[in-house]
Amino acid sequence: MILRKGRRETTTIEVMDFRKADFDKLRELVGKVPWEARLKGKTTEESWKYFKGTLLRAQKQTIPLCRKDRKYGKRPAWLNKEILHDLKIKKESYKKWKLGQLTKDEYRQATRECRGKIRKAKAQNEIKLATGIKGNKKTFYKYIKSKRKTKDRVGPLLSEEGEAVTGNLEMAEMLNDFFVSVFTEKSGGVPNVVNTSRERVSLEDRIHKEQVKNHLGKLDVSKSPGPDEMHPRILKELIEEVSEPLAMIFEKSWQTGEIPEDWKRANIVPIYKKGNKNNPGNYRPVSLTSVPGKIMEQVIKEIICKHLEGNKVIGNSQHGFVKNKSCQTNLIAFFDKITSLVDKGEAVDVIYLDFSKAFDTVSHDILIDKLGKYNLDRATIRWVHNWLDNRSQRVVVNGSKSCWKGITSGVPQGSVLGP
Repeated sequence: MILRKGRRETTTIEVMDFRKADFDKLRELVGKVPWEARLKGKTTEESWKYFKGTLLRAQKQTIPLCRKDRKYGKRPAWLNKEILHDLKIKKESYKKWKLGQLTKDEYRQATRECRGKIRKAKAQNEIKLATGIKGNKKTFYKYIKSKRKTKDRVGPLLSEEGEAVTGNLEMAEMLNDFFVSVFTEKSGGVPNVVNTSRERVSLEDRIHKEQVKNHLGKLDVSKSPGPDEMHPRILKELIEEVSEPLAMIFEKSWQTGEIPEDWKRANIVPIYKKGNKNNPGNYRPVSLTSVPGKIMEQVIKEIICKHLEGNKVIGNSQHGFVKNKSCQTNLIAFFDKITSLVDKGEAVDVIYLDFSKAFDTVSHDILIDKLGKYNLDRATIRWVHNWLDNRSQRVVVNGSKSCWKGITSGVPQGSVLGP
């Protein structure tokens, strides 16, 4: 039996204090680097390491760190200065009532006034969140999540011996062992399709600076960085300074098929699904990967989608992961077919299939073979093959990180090329 109540670890972490960041100085330091000369003659891995090292050193000089305690959250949005003042008065009224300096009715009056103002402030905050949902969905759903009675925290977990595991590091190791256990073994060797598929069509498909700038401009600065510590806020602030070197690295990676090791690593965030929270199998592994690596994935995705759409490879019946299609279009097509058959008096049978751990167990060789059958160019297929090959992951629970473990199958959940 696992007791619900127990002492949990509290974690203090260091984060970048963007409020005190000197972005002008950061732009100056990164902008004066002669990237073409510095990256010339280097491999993709060497070019990436030089870029990453330069950016992180400049970042260290211009953005201070601050300590953040995970145990305590931010002050609620409704808790303004006026209510803080009223809470102080209420507290003082209680002390005076206990000392006999106020009557009970006077204390109750102060309590009622304070409670009324709090209700009003909370209601105004909720109206503000609801009316502003289009512009800021994240804040709205974060508030809804905070109001749920059940929290999505990890654990405590139950070991195979039936013992409760509550330590952050121990839970991270336990979850990583489980996530890795569902992978299928790799067959080994390079699929023949990598060597036999068609060459790149023309140099018109080169990766340009403007293309990279476009993707950098769409970054969500509230997202977390991957294991390489490349924060989307910094990349977006330095859009003019980093788009050129990133375009050079991306083009070099596509031409050679070489993938920087950082792009093949993932911090796994365990997300509770349903069922008993003590069971590691009831958590979904979501990958936090390199932000620049995901931009390169966007470029590869555009190449693949352009080819598939241009050659009409994907059938009209597929709605998942297809541009301008969704669950809604799938349901419309489904009900249109069903109602049509019912109107004709015909019988209808519906069979639903759900493959367990589908995205984690899919064979890399099968994926690459399918890309070859769709006649994608050799450079793109080789890049995807190398991107899938020799990946590794670690699980992070409240700042505690497990050891790295290899990934032998599946595609990372949370990546651009994955689900």
